[in-house]
This record gives sequence, structure tokens and C-alpha cells, in this order.
Amino acid sequence: MAASPSPSPAEAYRASQRRGRHPQLTRFAAEAAFEFDDFQVRGCEALEDGHGVLVCAPTGAGKTVVGEFAVHLALAEGRKCFYTTPIKALSNQKYNDLVDRYGADAVGLLTGDTAINGSAQVVVMTTEVLRNMLYAGSSALTDLGYVVMDEIHYLADRFRGAVWEEVILHLPEYVRVVGLSATVSNAEEFGEWLVEVRGDTTVVVDEHRPVPLWQHMMVGNRLMDLFGDDGEKQMNPGLLRRVEEVGRMHAPAGFRGPRNRGRQQFRGLRFRPPSRVDILTRLDANGLLPAIVFIFSRAGCDAAVAQCTRAGLRLNTPEESAEVRRIIAEHTGDLPEGDLAVLGYWEWREALENGVASHHAGLLPAFKETVEELFVRGLVKVVFATETLALGINMPARTVVLERLVKYNGEAHVDLTPGEYTQLTGRAGRRGIDVEGHAVVVWQPGVDPKQVAGLASTRTYPLRSSFRPGYNMAINLVAQLGPQDARELLEQSFAQFQADRSVVGLSRRIEKNREALEGYREAITGDFDEMLEYVELRKKISDREKALAKQNSAARRASTADSLEKLRKGDVIAVPAGRRAGLAVVIDPGLDPIREPRPVVVTEDRWSGPLSLADFPSPVEPLGHIKLPKHVELRSPKTRRDIAASLRNAGISLPGRQKRRTGAQDDAELAMLRRELRAHPCHGLAEREANLRWVERYQRLRAETEQLERRVAATTHSLARAFDRIRDLLDERGYLGKGENRVTEHGERLARLYSESDLLAAECIRHEVWRGLNPAELAAVVSTLVFEARRDSAGEPRLPGGAVPRAWQDTVRLWTELAEDERRHRLDRTREPDAGFAWPVYRWARGESLEQVLTTAEANGQELSAGDFVRWSRQVIDLLDQIRTVLGREDQVGAAAAKAVKALRRGVVAAGAE
Repeated sequence: MAASPSPSPAEAYRASQRRGRHPQLTRFAAEAAFEFDDFQVRGCEALEDGHGVLVCAPTGAGKTVVGEFAVHLALAEGRKCFYTTPIKALSNQKYNDLVDRYGADAVGLLTGDTAINGSAQVVVMTTEVLRNMLYAGSSALTDLGYVVMDEIHYLADRFRGAVWEEVILHLPEYVRVVGLSATVSNAEEFGEWLVEVRGDTTVVVDEHRPVPLWQHMMVGNRLMDLFGDDGEKQMNPGLLRRVEEVGRMHAPAGFRGPRNRGRQQFRGLRFRPPSRVDILTRLDANGLLPAIVFIFSRAGCDAAVAQCTRAGLRLNTPEESAEVRRIIAEHTGDLPEGDLAVLGYWEWREALENGVASHHAGLLPAFKETVEELFVRGLVKVVFATETLALGINMPARTVVLERLVKYNGEAHVDLTPGEYTQLTGRAGRRGIDVEGHAVVVWQPGVDPKQVAGLASTRTYPLRSSFRPGYNMAINLVAQLGPQDARELLEQSFAQFQADRSVVGLSRRIEKNREALEGYREAITGDFDEMLEYVELRKKISDREKALAKQNSAARRASTADSLEKLRKGDVIAVPAGRRAGLAVVIDPGLDPIREPRPVVVTEDRWSGPLSLADFPSPVEPLGHIKLPKHVELRSPKTRRDIAASLRNAGISLPGRQKRRTGAQDDAELAMLRRELRAHPCHGLAEREANLRWVERYQRLRAETEQLERRVAATTHSLARAFDRIRDLLDERGYLGKGENRVTEHGERLARLYSESDLLAAECIRHEVWRGLNPAELAAVVSTLVFEARRDSAGEPRLPGGAVPRAWQDTVRLWTELAEDERRHRLDRTREPDAGFAWPVYRWARGESLEQVLTTAEANGQELSAGDFVRWSRQVIDLLDQIRTVLGREDQVGAAAAKAVKALRRGVVAAGAE
């Protein structure tokens, strides 16, 4: 490696000055194996100078250096540092990193199901754990100096994002917050909010990727650059030609072709994209492994691994395979041997030995952690992953492959956004290992390279708050601060900050509109108020005329329908207008008990068919009658000709046109308004119409301004108003003292229930609907509050017997009552309980094997992977643990909850959780 160039005298002087001002940074940097980038230095310097810091940089740029410097400062100052992450896997990863650096005695770990050395000076934890500490006033907060919030952009997450803002707002002022975020386009706005609520905060933004990213498309078996030689400015013309050529020659996959054989031959064979094995073989040949292939489907990821295994793809050497087996044994040694087959362990291990793996939310935690370690160590060469891998886990690759630019968002298939594309491809390029990273999009018919170029070139990734007050938050805020201070705290949230900013433009428009309204008033030569009164009188007349016409029309329609119902076969009627105008004879009255009548007729010109209300603006009266055969065959031209001749020879004439009267001619109210208009002082003014035009403009602009004012009123203080509605509901239900804003005994329980269905859980406890359930039955019913079936899952949920059906019905009844109250108070509705996990968790709590549980679930039509089973079981354990804490072991339900936790925490559910 070439020696680094010597610094210039000016650079050496600045470095010595920096060492003098920032001694801790000098010590910290001396221990690092690489030289810090400018943005890392700026972030660390700001932290040592006593500021909070927000660092926004691309994935893999090394922003965690600033977070680790906060740990260094805390240890040097004898204070505590909490390092928070959004997900347990990232917490585990960061805990291991810090233990390697500072030793096991100095570092602790707290996640929902793991507690290691929680009183240590440095504790890694999920953000929810810190939020709960703050609400509980935990003694662990004593001497807290720094809080690192890794992946702070998670506050945009619509399900869990509120936790980040709660923590930021509740932390004591003396605690310095270090926010580490992926690149967002509104970093300055986010930084301004942090300054407002946390005091002095330095915003450090770096958009430079330390490892350049090259964009490619794979068209058939050819890997081509997306952009030309000048980087990201011009499309590669060779790629555009190739796509056009292949598109002409092939039909899309699944294309059946039109019935015209010649056209089908012209389109050629159906297009089939390269197989996953072909893609990996091509990447390997080009030196582009390891790679992450994003497939937006769990089943697709697992199928891709199976496809590679069947094809005999081997990407590891024998020595690497042996090392893989050793690491697998470390991570999976505590899995029960009897469960290995049902877990698909042997197939999973074989694929890993070959250097291939999948990574998704349905994977067993032990399997997922093994894959992550092996990939980081370079012992897995390709991972087929869903987009969850892009969120936080430190698993960079040399190459990222996107099979499609469309994903299922839970409701519909939608195109990837530029932000999502940036986040996914941001994994490409390992700092310190790769000279450059590569992003590959697999081309298929319908994929426009220009669309890919747009995704790759757009850097817009705005951070939007998802913060909303909930029941648990409201109770804790009232308990800690009282209602008034709580409202003020909510007004300080990033959500309200953004909402208020959004109305700045509206407020300007309102101000301009008001100026224009004043100008309109001045443009009128007469008395403005009299003119306004005159215009409103004219509008009343117009509205009354329209109302009468509408009433008239409805009445006429009803009368016409009634008259059509009275028609009989052989009646001769007049069709007043349209293409069928003239005389017609009724062949069939066309009566229907549900719809309006549609009489079938034959006209003088031999046309036959049904008529409707639209053909008759006024009621119909028979003009005469002719005798018809018992059975009329209208399909016969001769029959229609004979009937038309009989109609013409019947001697019946069309009636003369009658003038229809409108209700307006007899309406007393309308007559009175017209008299008032004629008597009004403005009625005889010479410049009346010119002035009235100004008044009408004034009215239109005033209506627009009032609408804007309503929008502003709905936006400003919106969170505080939602908080007030929640307080009203909690007051009604006895969780707050009537009118006193005092937290009651029931409210104190709610304050310790951290669940998406927190109030429903509190109601079930309060109304004792779970009393008398044994541990397995309680686990089954409690699972309905945490489980949420995937939208693509099939099968009807099955409930255990015994006391479960009654408790389930009572739980649903309480939810129904709560949902009605939420509707009345205009609040978001608590999610409906879902019994889809009740039967599996009940059987597990009874001691049945994993194979029995999963096999029965599959037989019931449920799609339940081992990873899903473990994840949902741990969430049930978490809520049961909260219920045990709230009620105590002396209470029957509390005791059953404690026993249920013990029964569930075994085998694969306990593996890897301490």
C-alpha cells in the first residue's frame, strides 16, 4: 500500500490545534484502524464541545463512529451512555461490537427478552426499553450523560415511530442526544426541531458515499451499465438499444399471445428472465460476489435457496464450509434436537455450507443471527432477502440485485419509491473492502431503463413524523406532567412542528386573500353591505328555484313511474320525444317488484323494445286500446309489421303539446323573495350589475379563504386536540378521575401496559373477563391482542375448547364497545382481536412439540413458519409478563400469566433469549 502523503504545514497546524481543543477525540481517533472522514470529525468535535448531534449520511458511510465516540466520552467522564437501536438484532450486533472493544463488565444489553448487565455504564437497548424507563422513572437513568439513537429515521415508521419522539421529548435536558440517520432530504428541518426541543444541536449532513455505487441492468444474460461513461448524467445508449431489440423479439413471461397465429409468431418466444443460478454465476464470473438479492416475498427467498441447492451451486471452498459448520454449531447448539427436522435445519445448513442463505422475518431468530454473522465474515456469498434486511442490520455486500421494482405493501402491489431504491441499493459496497459497489436490476418486458435511471438518480427521501398520542402515552403524560404541561409537550413534537410548517404557505395565502377582499370592497361604488344583502337575496331566489325544480322532478318521476305501472297489454300510449317519438302499443307492461317498470312496446315504425322512465318526462295516460294475440312473438318481423299496421289503423291521434307547470309558479316563499328583490334599494341602481360582479368575486374569495382557515385550524394544535379526546374517553371509562385529570387505579395499570391494544388489555383486566383461565387458556386469549394475520394468509382460526370461547367472546364484546366509543370520540380504532394464533400458542403452552404445533397449524390452512411462531410467542410472553407485573402473582390472573410465561419460554422460543 502506498504511503499517505505528508500533511502540509497548514494542515499540520490545524491538526495540532484540534488535538488541543479536543483531547478525547484525539485519543479515540488514535485507537481507530482508519482515518476519520471530515463528517465524522465534525460530529465528534461537536459532541466533545457539549452539543447534541444529528448525523445524516448514506448507509455504510460510518456514522456509527460518532455514536461510539459518545460511548468513549461517557466512560471518560464517569457517566452512563445508552445506545438505542430500533430492532433486537441490531442491539445484539452493537452489544457484541462494544463488548469486543470495552469488555463484558462495562457493557450491558436490554431488549424485550434479554437482560445482560443492565446496570453497566454502557447499555445497548431497544428504543422501547428506554421509553418505558422514562415513564417508570427508573433509577437506571441516574448519571445518564449520552443517548445514542441509531437509525433515528425510524421515527417515520407508522407502527413504532412515536417511541423515538417520546424519548427525545422526555429525556432530561442535560442528556446529550446523538441521532444517527440514513440520508434524508429534510435533515435541516429535523435538526431545527431538535434545536427547538433539545437545545443546541449540530446537524452534520454528508451525502458522499465512501464506496462509489455503479448502476447496472441485466438484460437476458448480459450485464450492462445503466449510465454512460460520464457517470449518472446520460443513459447508456447500448442498453437502450439492447432493451428495444430484446423487447421486439420476445413476449413477456406468461404471455399467451393473441389468437392470430401470425401475430404470435411475430412476437416470438415468451421472454424468460435469467434464472437465479444464472444471475449468481454471472456475478461470480465478474467478481461481484458477495451479493444480496432482494425478493419481496418470504416464500420467494426460500424457493431461491432451494433452487440453488437443487442446481448444485457451490460458492464456498471446503475450508470455508468447515468454518460455516463450526459457527452454525455455536448459534444453534441450544435448539432441541427433536425440533431440527421440522425447522428445516439440515436443508438450511446444506445451503449455508454452499454459501447461500435467505433472510426474512419468518426465519428462526437463531437462523437469522447465524446468516448475519456468516455473511459479515464472507462465508455466505449470496443472501436472498426481503426488504427488512435493509433496515439497520449491518450486512453490506459488494453487489445488490433487485429482481423486480414492484413490491406488495400489505394492501396492493406498488412501485418502489426512490427512497426505497436508495435504501436497498445502499447495502452495496463494503467500506475498507470494496473499491466500488454495484446495483443490478434484472430487466423484464415492461421495465423501462429510464424508470430505473430515475430511481437511481433521485435523492429525495423526506423524513415524516408518525407521532400520535395513544392511551398509554396519555395516561403517563397526565401522571407525570398534568394535562396542561402534557398538551404543551405534544405541541413540541416533530409531528406538530411539521404540521405547523405545512400551514405557513396557507397562512400567507389567507393573508393575501384578506387584502384582496378589502380591495373588492373598495371597488364598489354603492353601499357594500346593501350590495351584499342584494346578492344573497338573489342567491336565495336561485336556490329556491332549483329546490322546487328538483322537487318537481322527483314528484314527476314518481308520478310517471306510477302511471307506467298501471299500463296493460294492448294500451296505446304516446312516446313524447326522442328516436321513438310517436304512438306505441304496450306488448308487456314490464313490471318488476324491485326495479322501475320498463314496458315493452311496438311503435308505428315497427321498432320493438323496452322503454324507461327517461323516455317520459311526465306521467303517461293510455290514449286507447287495441286487441293483441295471446302470445306475441316479437322476434318475427311479420308480427311486428301486423301490430304496427293495427296501431296505424286504430284511428288514435297524438295529443297536442301541453305546457307543463313548474312548482315555482305557485310557491308563496318564492313569490315573497321576488317581491323583496324588486323592493330592494339596489334593484334600481344604474351601476348595479358592475357592482354585483365585484360582490360575487368577493363572495367566492371569502368562501375560499374560510375553507383555508378551516384547514389551518384543523392542522394547528391537532395533536393536543387528539390528546383531549383521548382524555375524555379515559375519563368516561374511569381511567382518569372525573374532571380532576387524576390517574385512577385502573389508569395506573394502563400506564404499565405497552401494547398496540393497551386499553383493550386494561379493559379485559378491569372487567375480569380472563379470570378463571388456566395458563394455556390465558396465553390463547391474550394472543388475540398481539397477533395479526398476514393479509395473504388463509384458513379460519381455530379456538381451543374449555373456558377459551367464552373469554374470547367477552374480549370481542369489550372491543366492540371500545370501538364504538372511539368512533364517537373521533379516535383511531383499536385493532380488532385476531384469534389466528390462539390454537398454536395454546398447544405450545400445554407442552406439545414444535412439530405437532406447526403440523396442526398447516392442517388448519394456516401459514405459520417456525420463525413466525417464535416471534409471535415472544410477543405473547411480553404482554403476559406485563399482565403479571400489573396484577402481581397473588392475583389469580397474574399467577396464571406467570405460569403461562414459564410454559411458553422453552425450546425454540427460549433459544437465544436470556
